[in-house]
Amino acid sequence: MRFDGRVAVVTGAGRGLGRSYALALASRGARVVVNDLGGSLFGEGADATPAATVAEEIRSAGGEAIADDSDVASEEGAASVVGAAVEAWGRVDVVVNNAGILVPGALPGLRPADLRRHLDVHVVGSFAVTRAAWPHLVAQQYGRVVLTTSVGMFGGGHLVSYATAKGACVSLGRSLADAGRDHGILVNMMAPAADTRMVTDPEFRAQSGLPPLAADHAPDPTRGPGQAAPMLLLLAHESCPCTGEVLSAGLGRFARVMWAETSGIVADGLGPEDLLARWDAIVDDSSYVVPASTSDAVRAREARIAGARGRP
Repeated sequence: MRFDGRVAVVTGAGRGLGRSYALALASRGARVVVNDLGGSLFGEGADATPAATVAEEIRSAGGEAIADDSDVASEEGAASVVGAAVEAWGRVDVVVNNAGILVPGALPGLRPADLRRHLDVHVVGSFAVTRAAWPHLVAQQYGRVVLTTSVGMFGGGHLVSYATAKGACVSLGRSLADAGRDHGILVNMMAPAADTRMVTDPEFRAQSGLPPLAADHAPDPTRGPGQAAPMLLLLAHESCPCTGEVLSAGLGRFARVMWAETSGIVADGLGPEDLLARWDAIVDDSSYVVPASTSDAVRAREARIAGARGRP
């Protein structure tokens, strides 16, 4: 599976998962813009070194790469990342939105500003970079976009901001997938799992209430970021088999994550007591649909209602 002639933009590519994605794409022929602001896991500071180091690593291995340390959370920074690809190689084919931060926090101490920080990087950053690339993808009637979500989408009391942002990334990606269907643009989401600094950083573990790692802790290669890269390569390739999907990847496991709706019940004039009495039927997941879009969900809903009432 090659990427010769393709140009990829990878955000948050200076470390961890993003680095593994950039290296994997470059090893298969892609020309890569390695973007990373170089901030801490908590979104503090900036350092051009991580992006520059990975870009040099690619070039030393015989690949083509340029480094970019723009802040994707700003409209100007997002445009700069895509502009770097177009200026260097005249096109952009693959957009991998991987930049992110993770600051643990729970109510009542969590502030609106904490939530906004996560939304700015994860959601606004993904939107802004994809928006900057979109005209190029539409013009060439081809594109592959990947947004990074997480098991955090299922929610976590100590990760309210992070979980909210990762859930929003799914809705953003599914909306972009719907918009891209007629333009040869496939958009999918990845929920990667790996022992990155989000797991091993001592300060993060302390703030999350996790026990410190043993002094002699050594990384387990079977749990490293590279284990998630094969799914990224598939979703970024011209042979990608899907759009609007969420795929879990890493630790030697790959799976589909679905947002589904049960068949439920159709009945008029029910009160809350009736709903409680029929609760098991409402939440019965033996029959469900997995809508591909909002319009698809509406069609499925209306079909179920019409069917239950005997209408064609």
